[in-house]
Amino acid sequence: MKKHILLKAVLAAALFIIPFPQSASAEWINEELGPGAAVWVDETSPGGGSSSTSPVYEHSENIIIRVSPDGSQSNDPHTAAEPETQPGGQGASSSPQADQTSTETPSGEVPAEDTPAVEKPAEEAASGQVPSEDSSASGDEAQLPANAVMSNGRLLYLDRPMIALTYDDGPNPKVGNRIMDQMSKHNGRATFFMVGNRVSSYASELQRMVAEGHEPANHSYSHKYLNKYDAQTIRAEVENCNTAIQNACGVRPKVMRLPGGNKNSTVLANVNMPIILWNIDTRDWDHKNAQKTINEVMSKVKDGDIILMHELYNATADASDYLIPTLTAKGYQLVTVSELAQYKGVTLQPNKVYYSF
Repeated sequence: MKKHILLKAVLAAALFIIPFPQSASAEWINEELGPGAAVWVDETSPGGGSSSTSPVYEHSENIIIRVSPDGSQSNDPHTAAEPETQPGGQGASSSPQADQTSTETPSGEVPAEDTPAVEKPAEEAASGQVPSEDSSASGDEAQLPANAVMSNGRLLYLDRPMIALTYDDGPNPKVGNRIMDQMSKHNGRATFFMVGNRVSSYASELQRMVAEGHEPANHSYSHKYLNKYDAQTIRAEVENCNTAIQNACGVRPKVMRLPGGNKNSTVLANVNMPIILWNIDTRDWDHKNAQKTINEVMSKVKDGDIILMHELYNATADASDYLIPTLTAKGYQLVTVSELAQYKGVTLQPNKVYYSF
C-alpha cells in the first residue's frame, strides 16, 4: 500500500517537471474563417530558438514547388516550411501529404494534364529584359508612340491586353518582396490590398511598393466581415486602414476590397471608396498549391481581368514566379487596378462594386 502511494506521488511530481510545448503566439487571426482565411503566427527559428520579432505567415506545405519561367518544376528540400499553426485549433488545413499527393506523382513531378498549355516565355521575358521599344522610352510624352502612354515608370500600349494581379491580406515581406522582385524584372505592377493593423510593422515593404509603382490598397483595418457591423464600425474600419497605410508610405489608398467580398446595403452606403472585387478567384488560400493557382489563371485569363491571390503563402509566390513572366510573354500588360480602370475608360465611383474592366 505504501509503495503504491509513493509511486503515485512520484508520478504526480514528474508532471510538474515535464515541460509542456508552448504554442505559437498569434498576432492576427481572421475572426471568421472562410474565403481568404488567414492565421498569422510568430516564425520560430529552425534551431528551435525564440520567436521572431517579425511575425510572418507559415503555410501548410512541407516542400515548396519551385516553378521556373519555362514551366519546369522541382521540389526543393532546402526550402521546407513548418506546418501551419492553428492557435486555438482554428484554421486547420489539409495534411501536407494530402496537399502534395493531390497534384504530384510519387516522383514529385506534376502530371501533364495539370500543366497549363501556355506558350514558352520569350527570351527577353524569361531574362527579365523588356523589348527595346520599351527600354528606349525617354519619358518625353512628345516622343511616345501614338498607341502608348507613360504610366508608373514604363510604357503601356493601349491596344494591347491588360490585367490586374491583386494580392490580399498583407503586408507580408516574405511573400510580397518575391512578387515585387518578379514584377521589377518584367515591367509589371500589382495592387496589394492590405490589412491596416499590420502595416506599421512592415512600413519598408509599403515604401518599396510605392517606389516601384505598385498600388497600396485598403482591405479594412482588422479584416472584419463588414456586412455584420453597423455604419460607424464600417466607416472606422475603412478610414483607419487608409490612415495606417498613408502613415507608412505617404500614399492614401484610392480603392478598397471587402474582406471575403461580403457586402450588404449598409456596407455599400458607408465604405465611400470604389469597391474592387474580382472575376478570377485562384482559391490559393484553400489549396495552397502553386500549380493549381497557375492552372486557374492560365485557363481563364483574358483582357480586363482582375485576379485574386493572397500575400500570405509561399505557394502563391511560387505561382507568381511563373505567372508574371509567362503572362508578360503572352502579351498581357500587368497593371494596377487603378491603371486598368483608367485605360479601359472607367471612372471609378465611391460605393460602386467592380469585378473586372
